[in-house]
Amino acid sequence: MRAIQMTEFGGPEVLRLVELPTPEPAAGEVLIRVTRAGVNFADVHTRTNSYVRKATLPLIPGAEVAGVREDTGKRVVALTGKGGYAQYATAPAEHVFEIPDGVDDGTALALLVQGTTAWHLYRTAGRVGEGTNGEGAGETVVVHAAAGGVGSLAVQLGRPLGAGRVIATASSEEKRALALELGADAAIDPAPEGLTERLVEANGGRAVDVVFEMAGGAVFEASYRALAPFGRLVVCGIASQEPNKVSSGSLLRHSRAVVGFYIFHCLEEGRSGMFAQALEDLFARVGSDPAHPELRVVVGHTYPLEEAGRAHVEMRERRTTGKLLLDPSA
Repeated sequence: MRAIQMTEFGGPEVLRLVELPTPEPAAGEVLIRVTRAGVNFADVHTRTNSYVRKATLPLIPGAEVAGVREDTGKRVVALTGKGGYAQYATAPAEHVFEIPDGVDDGTALALLVQGTTAWHLYRTAGRVGEGTNGEGAGETVVVHAAAGGVGSLAVQLGRPLGAGRVIATASSEEKRALALELGADAAIDPAPEGLTERLVEANGGRAVDVVFEMAGGAVFEASYRALAPFGRLVVCGIASQEPNKVSSGSLLRHSRAVVGFYIFHCLEEGRSGMFAQALEDLFARVGSDPAHPELRVVVGHTYPLEEAGRAHVEMRERRTTGKLLLDPSA
Protein backbone atom coordinates (compact mmCIF):
# COMPACT_ATOMS: atom_id res chain seq x y z
CA MET A 1 0.00 0.00 0.00
CA ARG A 2 1.02 3.65 -0.42
CA ALA A 3 1.76 5.45 2.83
CA ILE A 4 3.58 8.43 4.27
CA GLN A 5 6.33 7.27 6.60
CA MET A 6 8.70 9.14 8.90
CA THR A 7 12.07 7.64 9.81
CA GLU A 8 13.30 10.84 11.47
CA PHE A 9 11.81 13.93 13.09
CA GLY A 10 12.09 17.31 11.42
CA GLY A 11 10.61 19.51 8.72
CA PRO A 12 7.99 18.57 6.13
CA GLU A 13 10.66 16.82 4.06
CA VAL A 14 10.63 13.89 6.55
CA LEU A 15 7.14 12.94 5.31
CA ARG A 16 8.10 10.47 2.58
CA LEU A 17 5.81 8.49 0.27
CA VAL A 18 6.69 4.79 0.45
CA GLU A 19 5.26 1.35 -0.32
CA LEU A 20 4.53 -0.76 2.77
CA PRO A 21 2.62 -3.97 3.51
CA THR A 22 -1.05 -3.62 4.38
CA PRO A 23 -1.35 -3.69 8.18
CA GLU A 24 -2.88 -6.68 9.94
CA PRO A 25 -5.53 -5.81 12.55
CA ALA A 26 -4.77 -7.13 16.02
CA ALA A 27 -7.41 -8.61 18.31
CA GLY A 28 -10.11 -6.03 18.90
CA GLU A 29 -9.08 -3.95 15.90
CA VAL A 30 -10.62 -3.46 12.47
CA LEU A 31 -8.99 -2.83 9.09
CA ILE A 32 -10.20 0.21 7.17
CA ARG A 33 -9.68 1.06 3.51
CA VAL A 34 -8.96 4.76 3.78
CA THR A 35 -10.78 7.15 1.47
CA ARG A 36 -9.72 10.32 3.30
CA ALA A 37 -7.24 11.01 6.10
CA GLY A 38 -7.59 14.05 8.31
CA VAL A 39 -4.75 16.50 8.86
CA ASN A 40 -4.48 18.10 12.30
CA PHE A 41 -2.15 20.54 14.03
CA ALA A 42 -1.25 17.62 16.28
CA ASP A 43 0.31 15.94 13.22
CA VAL A 44 2.56 18.95 12.70
CA HIS A 45 3.76 18.70 16.30
CA THR A 46 4.19 14.92 16.01
CA ARG A 47 6.44 15.47 13.00
CA THR A 48 8.88 17.34 15.24
CA ASN A 49 8.13 15.16 18.29
CA SER A 50 6.84 18.17 20.21
CA TYR A 51 3.30 16.90 20.77
CA VAL A 52 1.70 16.01 24.13
CA ARG A 53 2.22 12.33 23.32
CA LYS A 54 5.78 11.55 22.30
CA ALA A 55 6.22 9.50 19.13
CA THR A 56 8.52 6.63 18.20
CA LEU A 57 10.06 5.90 14.82
CA PRO A 58 9.48 4.66 12.18
CA LEU A 59 6.02 6.17 12.08
CA ILE A 60 3.08 6.56 9.73
CA PRO A 61 1.44 9.77 11.02
CA GLY A 62 -2.25 10.50 11.01
CA ALA A 63 -4.67 9.96 13.90
CA GLU A 64 -8.00 9.85 12.04
CA VAL A 65 -9.44 8.41 8.85
CA ALA A 66 -12.67 8.01 6.95
CA GLY A 67 -13.20 4.94 4.84
CA VAL A 68 -14.76 1.53 4.58
CA ARG A 69 -14.53 -1.31 7.08
CA GLU A 70 -13.07 -4.32 5.31
CA ASP A 71 -15.12 -6.76 7.43
CA THR A 72 -18.58 -5.17 7.10
CA GLY A 73 -18.33 -2.79 4.12
CA LYS A 74 -19.81 0.04 6.18
CA ARG A 75 -18.63 3.66 5.84
CA VAL A 76 -16.91 4.77 9.02
CA VAL A 77 -14.70 7.35 10.66
CA ALA A 78 -12.07 6.10 13.04
CA LEU A 79 -9.49 7.30 15.53
CA THR A 80 -6.36 5.40 14.61
CA GLY A 81 -3.89 7.15 16.92
CA LYS A 82 -1.30 6.75 14.17
CA GLY A 83 -1.10 5.17 10.72
CA GLY A 84 -3.75 7.31 9.08
CA TYR A 85 -1.67 8.71 6.20
CA ALA A 86 -2.02 5.50 4.19
CA GLN A 87 -4.33 3.51 1.93
CA TYR A 88 -5.17 1.13 4.80
CA ALA A 89 -5.21 1.69 8.55
CA THR A 90 -6.25 -0.18 11.68
CA ALA A 91 -8.18 1.16 14.66
CA PRO A 92 -9.61 -0.21 17.91
CA ALA A 93 -13.19 -1.31 17.28
CA GLU A 94 -14.49 0.99 20.03
CA HIS A 95 -12.91 3.97 18.25
CA VAL A 96 -14.71 3.30 14.97
CA PHE A 97 -18.00 5.11 14.29
CA GLU A 98 -20.45 4.58 11.44
CA ILE A 99 -21.03 7.60 9.20
CA PRO A 100 -24.73 8.44 8.86
CA ASP A 101 -26.29 8.49 5.41
CA GLY A 102 -25.98 11.86 3.72
CA VAL A 103 -22.79 12.85 5.57
CA ASP A 104 -19.68 12.97 3.37
CA ASP A 105 -16.19 11.88 4.42
CA GLY A 106 -14.84 15.41 4.90
CA THR A 107 -17.74 16.44 7.11
CA ALA A 108 -17.45 13.29 9.21
CA LEU A 109 -13.72 13.82 9.69
CA ALA A 110 -14.21 17.46 10.63
CA LEU A 111 -16.61 16.39 13.37
CA LEU A 112 -14.54 13.47 14.65
CA VAL A 113 -11.77 15.40 16.42
CA GLN A 114 -12.34 19.11 15.77
CA GLY A 115 -16.11 18.89 16.25
CA THR A 116 -15.97 16.88 19.45
CA THR A 117 -13.26 19.21 20.72
CA ALA A 118 -15.41 22.28 20.06
CA TRP A 119 -18.41 20.60 21.72
CA HIS A 120 -16.47 19.73 24.87
CA LEU A 121 -14.87 23.18 25.04
CA TYR A 122 -18.36 24.47 25.79
CA ARG A 123 -19.84 21.59 27.75
CA THR A 124 -16.93 20.09 29.69
CA ALA A 125 -13.92 22.42 29.92
CA GLY A 126 -15.44 25.90 29.60
CA ARG A 127 -18.77 25.04 31.25
CA VAL A 128 -20.36 27.83 29.28
CA GLY A 129 -23.66 28.91 30.78
CA GLU A 130 -22.73 27.59 34.23
CA GLY A 131 -20.63 30.63 35.14
CA THR A 132 -21.93 34.10 35.85
CA ASN A 133 -21.15 37.49 34.40
CA GLY A 134 -23.20 39.25 37.07
CA GLU A 135 -25.98 40.24 34.70
CA GLY A 136 -27.87 36.99 34.25
CA ALA A 137 -27.22 37.06 30.50
CA GLY A 138 -25.45 34.49 28.35
CA GLU A 139 -21.69 34.53 28.67
CA THR A 140 -19.32 36.06 26.14
CA VAL A 141 -17.09 33.46 24.49
CA VAL A 142 -13.94 34.25 22.51
CA VAL A 143 -13.02 31.76 19.78
CA HIS A 144 -9.47 32.13 18.51
CA ALA A 145 -8.50 30.77 15.05
CA ALA A 146 -12.18 31.02 14.16
CA ALA A 147 -11.73 30.00 10.51
CA GLY A 148 -9.92 26.77 11.38
CA GLY A 149 -11.28 23.29 11.95
CA VAL A 150 -12.12 23.68 15.64
CA GLY A 151 -12.81 27.40 15.52
CA SER A 152 -15.29 27.38 12.65
CA LEU A 153 -17.39 24.82 14.50
CA ALA A 154 -16.99 26.48 17.91
CA VAL A 155 -18.33 29.74 16.48
CA GLN A 156 -21.50 28.01 15.30
CA LEU A 157 -21.99 26.01 18.48
CA GLY A 158 -21.91 29.15 20.61
CA ARG A 159 -25.60 30.00 20.71
CA PRO A 160 -26.89 26.38 20.83
CA LEU A 161 -24.53 25.55 23.71
CA GLY A 162 -25.21 28.57 25.87
CA ALA A 163 -23.11 31.54 24.76
CA GLY A 164 -24.74 34.95 24.75
CA ARG A 165 -22.11 36.54 22.51
CA VAL A 166 -19.32 35.07 20.37
CA ILE A 167 -16.20 37.06 19.51
CA ALA A 168 -14.01 35.50 16.84
CA THR A 169 -10.38 36.16 15.96
CA ALA A 170 -8.85 35.31 12.60
CA SER A 171 -5.68 36.31 10.79
CA SER A 172 -7.11 37.86 7.61
CA GLU A 173 -10.08 39.92 6.45
CA GLU A 174 -11.33 36.95 4.44
CA LYS A 175 -11.21 34.65 7.47
CA ARG A 176 -12.89 37.24 9.69
CA ALA A 177 -15.66 37.58 7.12
CA LEU A 178 -16.13 33.80 7.23
CA ALA A 179 -16.38 33.89 11.03
CA LEU A 180 -19.09 36.54 10.83
CA GLU A 181 -20.90 34.51 8.18
CA LEU A 182 -20.80 31.50 10.52
CA GLY A 183 -22.50 33.50 13.27
CA ALA A 184 -19.86 35.39 15.25
CA ASP A 185 -21.09 38.69 16.69
CA ALA A 186 -17.69 40.31 16.13
CA ALA A 187 -14.44 39.32 14.44
CA ILE A 188 -11.08 40.91 15.20
CA ASP A 189 -7.38 40.61 14.42
CA PRO A 190 -5.55 38.12 16.72
CA ALA A 191 -2.20 39.98 16.68
CA PRO A 192 -0.99 39.98 20.31
CA GLU A 193 -0.25 43.70 20.50
CA GLY A 194 -3.44 45.42 21.63
CA LEU A 195 -5.40 42.15 21.65
CA THR A 196 -6.64 42.57 25.23
CA GLU A 197 -8.05 45.98 24.42
CA ARG A 198 -9.65 44.79 21.16
CA LEU A 199 -11.37 41.91 22.94
CA VAL A 200 -12.81 44.21 25.59
CA GLU A 201 -13.87 46.74 22.95
CA ALA A 202 -15.57 44.00 20.91
CA ASN A 203 -17.53 43.09 24.05
CA GLY A 204 -18.90 46.60 24.50
CA GLY A 205 -16.22 47.68 26.96
CA ARG A 206 -16.66 44.69 29.27
CA ALA A 207 -14.20 41.90 30.07
CA VAL A 208 -15.02 38.50 28.53
CA ASP A 209 -16.14 35.32 30.27
CA VAL A 210 -14.58 32.41 28.37
CA VAL A 211 -11.70 32.14 25.89
CA PHE A 212 -10.89 29.10 23.76
CA GLU A 213 -7.14 29.44 23.21
CA MET A 214 -4.92 27.30 20.98
CA ALA A 215 -1.92 29.50 20.16
CA GLY A 216 -0.02 29.97 23.41
CA GLY A 217 2.64 32.60 24.00
CA ALA A 218 1.60 36.24 23.74
CA VAL A 219 -1.95 35.41 22.58
CA PHE A 220 -2.46 33.41 25.79
CA GLU A 221 -1.24 36.31 27.92
CA ALA A 222 -3.39 38.91 26.17
CA SER A 223 -6.46 36.66 26.36
CA TYR A 224 -5.92 35.98 30.05
CA ARG A 225 -5.80 39.71 30.80
CA ALA A 226 -9.17 40.17 29.05
CA LEU A 227 -11.00 37.78 31.42
CA ALA A 228 -13.67 39.00 33.82
CA PRO A 229 -13.89 37.70 37.39
CA PHE A 230 -14.85 34.01 37.26
CA GLY A 231 -13.69 33.93 33.64
CA ARG A 232 -12.14 30.78 32.17
CA LEU A 233 -9.33 30.48 29.65
CA VAL A 234 -9.46 27.02 28.07
CA VAL A 235 -6.21 25.82 26.51
CA CYS A 236 -6.81 23.38 23.64
CA GLY A 237 -3.57 23.82 21.69
CA ILE A 238 -0.20 25.51 21.57
CA ALA A 239 0.38 26.28 17.89
CA SER A 240 3.13 28.77 18.63
CA GLN A 241 5.03 26.15 20.67
CA GLU A 242 5.55 28.91 23.26
CA PRO A 243 4.48 27.59 26.69
CA ASN A 244 3.08 29.88 29.36
CA LYS A 245 3.31 30.04 33.14
CA VAL A 246 0.37 31.05 35.31
CA SER A 247 0.74 32.83 38.65
CA SER A 248 -1.37 31.42 41.47
CA GLY A 249 -1.44 34.94 42.93
CA SER A 250 -2.93 36.30 39.72
CA LEU A 251 -5.59 33.57 39.68
CA LEU A 252 -6.52 34.47 43.24
CA ARG A 253 -6.55 38.24 42.74
CA HIS A 254 -8.77 38.08 39.65
CA SER A 255 -10.89 34.96 40.36
CA ARG A 256 -9.85 33.54 37.01
CA ALA A 257 -9.33 29.94 35.90
CA VAL A 258 -7.03 28.36 33.33
CA VAL A 259 -8.24 24.95 32.14
CA GLY A 260 -6.52 22.46 29.85
CA PHE A 261 -8.46 20.26 27.45
CA TYR A 262 -7.21 17.21 25.52
CA ILE A 263 -9.91 15.39 23.57
CA PHE A 264 -8.32 11.95 23.86
CA HIS A 265 -8.90 11.90 27.62
CA CYS A 266 -12.58 11.52 26.67
CA LEU A 267 -11.71 8.11 25.19
CA GLU A 268 -10.06 6.65 28.26
CA GLU A 269 -11.65 3.75 30.12
CA GLY A 270 -14.74 4.90 31.93
CA ARG A 271 -15.10 8.05 29.83
CA SER A 272 -15.73 6.77 26.29
CA GLY A 273 -19.37 7.80 26.51
CA MET A 274 -18.22 11.42 26.60
CA PHE A 275 -16.83 11.13 23.09
CA ALA A 276 -19.73 9.16 21.61
CA GLN A 277 -22.28 11.57 23.10
CA ALA A 278 -20.61 14.57 21.50
CA LEU A 279 -20.22 12.92 18.09
CA GLU A 280 -23.82 11.71 18.06
CA ASP A 281 -25.06 15.22 18.81
CA LEU A 282 -22.86 16.73 16.11
CA PHE A 283 -23.97 14.22 13.47
CA ALA A 284 -27.58 15.10 14.31
CA ARG A 285 -26.89 18.81 13.88
CA VAL A 286 -25.42 18.40 10.37
CA GLY A 287 -27.93 15.78 9.22
CA SER A 288 -31.24 16.98 10.62
CA ASP A 289 -31.99 19.10 7.54
CA PRO A 290 -29.52 18.49 4.67
CA ALA A 291 -30.70 21.59 2.81
CA HIS A 292 -30.36 23.83 5.88
CA PRO A 293 -28.10 22.10 8.43
CA GLU A 294 -27.90 23.56 11.91
CA LEU A 295 -24.12 23.15 11.75
CA ARG A 296 -22.15 24.04 8.64
CA VAL A 297 -18.89 22.15 8.32
CA VAL A 298 -16.11 24.01 6.52
CA VAL A 299 -14.11 21.45 4.57
CA GLY A 300 -10.89 22.94 3.25
CA HIS A 301 -8.42 21.66 0.70
CA THR A 302 -7.88 17.99 -0.16
CA TYR A 303 -4.24 17.15 -0.93
CA PRO A 304 -2.83 14.10 -2.70
CA LEU A 305 -1.14 11.77 -0.21
CA GLU A 306 2.32 12.65 -1.48
CA GLU A 307 1.67 16.33 -0.66
CA ALA A 308 1.24 15.75 3.07
CA GLY A 309 4.26 17.98 3.67
CA ARG A 310 2.62 20.85 1.79
CA ALA A 311 -0.51 20.43 3.87
CA HIS A 312 1.57 20.76 7.04
CA VAL A 313 3.33 23.89 5.78
CA GLU A 314 0.14 25.63 4.69
CA MET A 315 -1.63 24.76 7.94
CA ARG A 316 1.30 26.00 10.04
CA GLU A 317 1.49 29.24 8.06
CA ARG A 318 -2.26 29.81 8.52
CA ARG A 319 -2.95 29.76 4.81
CA THR A 320 -5.86 27.34 5.16
CA THR A 321 -9.45 27.32 6.34
CA GLY A 322 -11.59 24.49 7.65
CA LYS A 323 -10.77 20.81 7.71
CA LEU A 324 -7.76 19.64 5.66
CA LEU A 325 -7.77 16.19 4.07
CA LEU A 326 -5.43 13.77 2.32
CA ASP A 327 -6.56 11.53 -0.54
CA PRO A 328 -4.60 8.23 -0.41
CA SER A 329 -5.69 7.31 -3.94
CA ALA A 330 -4.34 10.50 -5.52
